[in-house]
Amino acid sequence: MDFAANLYRLSLDAAPLLVLGLTLAGLMKAWLPSSLLERQLGKPGIGSVIKAALLGAPMPLCSCGVLPVAMGLRRAGASKGATVSFLISTPETGVDSIALSYGLLGPIMTIARPIVAIVNAIAAGLLTGWHEAPRPSPGGVDRPCCSKSQPADTGSSWRQGLHYTFGRLLQDMLPWLLIGMLFAAAVQTFVPSEWLTEWARGPLAMIAMVLVGIPMYICASASTPIAAGLLLAGVSPGAVLVFMLAGPASNIAAVGMVHKELGRRALLAYLGTVSAISIAAGLILDELIAVFGWQISAGHSHQHAMLPQWLSLIALLLLALAAIKPLREHTLSRWLSA
Repeated sequence: MDFAANLYRLSLDAAPLLVLGLTLAGLMKAWLPSSLLERQLGKPGIGSVIKAALLGAPMPLCSCGVLPVAMGLRRAGASKGATVSFLISTPETGVDSIALSYGLLGPIMTIARPIVAIVNAIAAGLLTGWHEAPRPSPGGVDRPCCSKSQPADTGSSWRQGLHYTFGRLLQDMLPWLLIGMLFAAAVQTFVPSEWLTEWARGPLAMIAMVLVGIPMYICASASTPIAAGLLLAGVSPGAVLVFMLAGPASNIAAVGMVHKELGRRALLAYLGTVSAISIAAGLILDELIAVFGWQISAGHSHQHAMLPQWLSLIALLLLALAAIKPLREHTLSRWLSA
């Protein structure tokens, strides 16, 4: 059956790079102290905004998981601008989604995604923090950074990081990953390649992607196979880039939290910047593709030449093992705690 075959091929494309991304994310969680974030983000101004964007970009958190972390930073003394910058850059990209993007979307989209995410975050942070007064110190007491990584003070910290990424993080993203894979396989199987060519590019398509993406709860990794499906259906790479930025960057919970904790100005900067810069980046990407003749297609055409099939199968089996809770608890958890 074509659908099953396409689903299997997409899964083989995604599995080894997703395992690599989860592994790198676990090591980062283990070895990057949360106190470092809190020390660097307290003062209003461009410095803390840029630091928040750069520190948040590789972090393995999605748009919902980043909320308590951002609020922990804010209440520990981070400025409004730095908080919004971190809130945008963290879910829009990450080491796991970058690896998966390369496997399913190719190098151009992989490079464009984190660059635009950081620009988005810095611009929103600067707009939010304009004329912001310095905050008083939170009593000299560092507050815990919620679900973020803690200082690596034992030899087992890397195991704890991997236990988190192959456990909690994978479970959080699994429903959307499955939906994305099924969607991409269905598009590849059933949607004619000409179906979306008349309306799947240009400003209207990108506005539609913003309107669809902003209310959704979806992480950067889980949005990637959906993006691959949209490419397969004929949506322009620029419109797909807009979806990959707007979807992970926000959801209804984040909108409510920003309004309540940071105020209306921060909310307008948050939503306005994500929408405007994402659409501008999408238009620029489509124009560059037209000018330079870049080829972008779902499924990296060289991956199977680089990675043997047995390695992809092992990665897929490892993900299946980690995704099934009883197996994970009795095998993977036992190995990581050894």
